[in-house]
Amino acid sequence: MLDNYENKTYVNGQAGSFYKQSPPMVNACLKPGEWQTYDVAWTAPRFNEDGSVKSPAVATVLHNGILVQNATILKGDTPYIGQPAYRKHGASPIKLQSHGDKSEPISYRNIWLRKL
Repeated sequence: MLDNYENKTYVNGQAGSFYKQSPPMVNACLKPGEWQTYDVAWTAPRFNEDGSVKSPAVATVLHNGILVQNATILKGDTPYIGQPAYRKHGASPIKLQSHGDKSEPISYRNIWLRKL
């Protein structure tokens, strides 16, 4: 999670983006110290037996109740260096991260997961 409330950063790396793939339609960040909310509808990628992509991942994201990604098709993973790519995989856990920010510790609460 990256705090970019009045914080200029590259467009496809800001909050609500898919890193190096798709910038958010709007910066919906609240002021530091206020709880941010995300609602994500995620369709995982599907793979053929040979590892090729049968259907890519698709996500719709609301950030603080504002639509920032609408049925966005992902091109693969989100590497720091290099291009996105798919590698065949199965189910896996969600991962939450910070950006090594030296400010107050980052906290998460009320995380709900529901299969669609």
